[in-house]
Amino acid sequence: MSKNVMIVTGAGQISMAIARRMGAGMKIVMGDKNPANAETIATTMNNAGFDVTPVEMDLSSRASIKELIAKAQEFGPITMLVNGAGVSPSQAPVEAILNVDLYGTAVLLEEVGRVIEPGGVGVTISSQSGHRMPALSLEEDEQLACTPTEELLSLPLLQPENIRDTLHAYQLAKRCNEKRVMMESVRWGQKGARVNSISPGIIVTPLAIDEFNGPRGDFYKNMFAQCPAGRPGTADEVANVAELLMSNKGAFITGADFLVDGGATASYFYGPLRP
Repeated sequence: MSKNVMIVTGAGQISMAIARRMGAGMKIVMGDKNPANAETIATTMNNAGFDVTPVEMDLSSRASIKELIAKAQEFGPITMLVNGAGVSPSQAPVEAILNVDLYGTAVLLEEVGRVIEPGGVGVTISSQSGHRMPALSLEEDEQLACTPTEELLSLPLLQPENIRDTLHAYQLAKRCNEKRVMMESVRWGQKGARVNSISPGIIVTPLAIDEFNGPRGDFYKNMFAQCPAGRPGTADEVANVAELLMSNKGAFITGADFLVDGGATASYFYGPLRP
């Protein structure tokens, strides 16, 4: 029996929290580069009454993304996308961050936008890091938003000599996510669909724990200690925002980015976290 389909990429805590919030009664196709991760999340959700099929997929590969979409279409029309896939500055080198977080997200939004059903909706998980980077020029922002996906990694600002370290690469990738969502919202809108991004701060997940134990661990621990909320966030708090954006209550919201960071970015610019 055909069902409306939700594509989820990145079998992590945030992806699962959003899928649990929005995926009841749907077919959920859960993609992850590590099949064991996808299978673990699928088992957990299936045991809670959801209908999840795990699929191996690589966000850095257009061919893999298209295979995931084709698999999803076997079950019914695609009406939702949740993109939670990505790598962090402590997990990967510059090249991998750009290939996965920047290029891969752009390709995913493009390819799902080709098949999303009228009334469909997508959310991609960006990061507060994109907000902390100094402003780019109008020309650079437009390049990140509008450059054909297969030419993105050739942009001058993304060349190795212009990237300081993995954190800078991550910030550029997340800035690109926000700009790409704005541009894609115009294309998705032509099909009667919506797409937005969420930029979480420090959310307690395995990825965040890698960061806490990585070379910038003290920086991140100080960040949530000194932000107005005084604590890290939870995946369910990100899902609260996703629920707004993906439900009819968010029907007038598209092409937007929502900062969900306990005020860390505000503190970075105007409070005790100011450099």
